[in-house]
Amino acid sequence: MNEKWGLVIMDGNNLRTVVDKDTVNTTYHQLIENPEVKAGLAFLEADNEQTAKEQIHLTSIPAPSFKEYDRGEFMKKQFILYGLEDVKTDSEGNIIGIRRGTESSPRLVISAHQDTVFPEGTDTKATIKNGKIYAPGISDDGRGLAVLLTLLRSLNHSQIQTVGDLVFVATVGEEGLGDLRGVKALFEQDKAIDGFISIEPGTPEEIIYLATGSYRYHVTFKGPGGHSFGAFGTPSAVHAMGRAIAKLADMRVPFEPKTTFTVGTVTGGTSINTIAADATMSLDLRSSSYEELNKLKKVALSHIYSAVEEENSRWNTNSISVDIHQVGDRPAGEQSEEATIVQAAKAAVKAIGLTATLEGPSSTDSNVPISLGIPAVTLGGGGNYGQVHTLNEYFDPKDAFLGAERILLTCLGLVGVHHVTQPLIK
Repeated sequence: MNEKWGLVIMDGNNLRTVVDKDTVNTTYHQLIENPEVKAGLAFLEADNEQTAKEQIHLTSIPAPSFKEYDRGEFMKKQFILYGLEDVKTDSEGNIIGIRRGTESSPRLVISAHQDTVFPEGTDTKATIKNGKIYAPGISDDGRGLAVLLTLLRSLNHSQIQTVGDLVFVATVGEEGLGDLRGVKALFEQDKAIDGFISIEPGTPEEIIYLATGSYRYHVTFKGPGGHSFGAFGTPSAVHAMGRAIAKLADMRVPFEPKTTFTVGTVTGGTSINTIAADATMSLDLRSSSYEELNKLKKVALSHIYSAVEEENSRWNTNSISVDIHQVGDRPAGEQSEEATIVQAAKAAVKAIGLTATLEGPSSTDSNVPISLGIPAVTLGGGGNYGQVHTLNEYFDPKDAFLGAERILLTCLGLVGVHHVTQPLIK
């Protein structure tokens, strides 16, 4: 079992210095008064319609997890078109490009994920009704990818020169059984990342800074099977699974930190009059606490093995076996509300005239850097949205540029602007 993705709590004793609030406030006052920054923000508002059009086009390119190639090729061409350096597709399929600063550090990653939850063959072409854009994946994460591109256009138009490098990344495998494979590969390959921003559906006010971890399993029960009448007395794989599900359903978990479990899918058996020779269930365990997640895992796995023993004991045999295959390992992690990257994101919200809201833990690409002790937040790309992960998913582009403005300001505060501000992260 892969246990390398652990929990890191970042606070004032962390190796990365927490910047005081006065410094953050001064930085954002200087940024918001700077002519180039003002030009960049104005461009994002003017580019809102173009961003929505690009969002529609991106969403029309199918990109189920593990099959993101075509969408990635589009992003790669756009990265090159907008002047990023060293644009490449890495070994996992992430598209990476660098907008260099005047110094080699800090290095801030700005990312959005290419993949969607929808299977191959899903119609992802958009329809527009009453100003809303309807298409599977239009918000998650068509919006995030479109924001990456409008940010690049804004930076180029305003000719903002940052101190640190901005690393633009379109990741793969964020959804479902993709298991954050893209961002995991990114941090395995690049050890010089100083900060990370993931763009997901959300309002300009929202800041996610806590990471919900999860373990996911495919659990398969096997036995000899047989005729329901003629072979009666043979243990059943379905019955063993049923015993396991009953035990799992009765588990007790803490309310805080939030810890959850579910058996999401079940399959098995051959017919109504057959003792099942096989049965499979999928199990999802989650918590924002790495300690609680591992406690839950230990209890859950013990219940599964106990269910097998009970089914075998019921029929005085040992012919039922179980195979537990881990298919997901998303790390948990926490940061202080006072962490520099959280302060910067809050100040950026205030700078555009809104009030920041700190959201509860979630599972996004930011899980990986947070678990490694690297400052990271997940920020909403702006716009109103709904029905995410359904065929009726929609996005309303009205005033969506506010999300892009908040993200631009957050990035500029963190990496610094040449001759204007110093980087907030080191």
